[in-house]
Amino acid sequence: MLPRLRSSARLLRKLLGAEAAAGRRLSAADASAARENSLLRPLPGLDIPPSLPDQLSRSPTRVTTLPNGIRVASEDVPGPSACVGFFVNSGSIYETGETTGVSHLLEKLAFKDTKHRSHLQIVHELESAGANVGASASREQMVYSYDTLKAYMPQAVEVLVDCVRNPLFLQDEVERQLALAREEVQDLQKNPERFLHEALNLVGYTGAFANPLIAPEEALGRINGNIIQKFYNENFTADRLVLAASGVDHEKLLELAEPLLYDWHKGSPVEKPKSTYVGGDSRHKADSDATHVALAFEVPGGWLQERDATIMTVLQTLMGGGGSFSSGGPGKGMHSRLYLRVLNKYHSVESFSAFSNVYDNSGLFGIYLTTIQPSDFVAKAVDIAINELIAIATPGEVTEVELKRAKNSTISSVLLNLESRVIVAEDIGRQLLTYGNRKPIDYFLECMDEMTLDDITTFAQKLLSSRPTMASWGDVDKVPPYEFVCKRLQ
Repeated sequence: MLPRLRSSARLLRKLLGAEAAAGRRLSAADASAARENSLLRPLPGLDIPPSLPDQLSRSPTRVTTLPNGIRVASEDVPGPSACVGFFVNSGSIYETGETTGVSHLLEKLAFKDTKHRSHLQIVHELESAGANVGASASREQMVYSYDTLKAYMPQAVEVLVDCVRNPLFLQDEVERQLALAREEVQDLQKNPERFLHEALNLVGYTGAFANPLIAPEEALGRINGNIIQKFYNENFTADRLVLAASGVDHEKLLELAEPLLYDWHKGSPVEKPKSTYVGGDSRHKADSDATHVALAFEVPGGWLQERDATIMTVLQTLMGGGGSFSSGGPGKGMHSRLYLRVLNKYHSVESFSAFSNVYDNSGLFGIYLTTIQPSDFVAKAVDIAINELIAIATPGEVTEVELKRAKNSTISSVLLNLESRVIVAEDIGRQLLTYGNRKPIDYFLECMDEMTLDDITTFAQKLLSSRPTMASWGDVDKVPPYEFVCKRLQ
């Protein structure tokens, strides 16, 4: 075997030597041609675009309000792609008894048949433009987005406006989506995390925020095209709409959109439905090896309390957490408090992380945890969660190093997200609906930079002063009673 290897090596050396010699024997003409065609020299007749400057400032967000109240906003972003979206001040909080669950159906009926296009035509147009579209419903807002190359922006705006302004809600299509919604409701029982986040709102609030976001089974039995159309006509009015885009020149966007939007009907002024946070307890018994618990408290003021909302965002990063198997990638989140103090110590904890669900005037912040065998460890895990929340509300428990790391990580995450044209368009639209304008990113970065340990402690104390909201799934008999949790937090 060894002699064969040596002979093969000699043959390889000979071949390489012959190739090198051939390279050295290039003719003078070939060598001259190679120098002329070198990639180090600009190709003749090719115009090279100017390089971007070392420091490139963001384009301003420009906003124009049409006479009927629709706001058209955009921020130009370099690059070949653009994203445009409709943002509607409508969601499940505006539903009444008859229209319960309609927002869920509107999300599923997005980009279907319109007065001018069939669903098949819409699909063909999207495919020809290589576009990505999406729709999402939340408790306070609905979003329809269209992401494509800038060259297709005229078509994108026209199709998007047609789909949002002229939906038909054909009964056959409504029936198909109702069937899919029923499957989704049944699957919700198998998705504990989503199930519990929904349960937190249902038990933690009275009023509009207690309206279900996912249509309940009984609502699906009565919803039809006429009910959907009625809700749509009442809520999709010009004064509650924002058309936002990133990667599009503002004057060009106005030129495309205004002829399609100027005569959209303006509705009567609508007062935002009221909600009251009350706290409470929800338990769903399920046959499972794992038990899931969400423990939350009110974020008073929600997004409209901008400074507190910024502190909450940093606090969520500071607490962090994740799953016991993977924290989301090498090193990600491994220095957060919940990862170091809980996941590294207790092997019966499957996941343990901070979460937030925030609205314009209120919100929820807390800890979501999952435990595995032994099943009675869930009581210990809930107690650990309470201790971690009390710790951040105790002066001296959080260090400057932890706060600095959390602030830097949050700033990095925010800036990285704003590299996405889809997120920029969404940020513009949602801020206009919430604040009435788009606040510059420097404003929020300055809030983070000025944040102190006292700010974290004060905000945490304010959180824990509200009644807790608990939701659990699995072997709920082992979850501590709600009254016990309330006493531990006093």
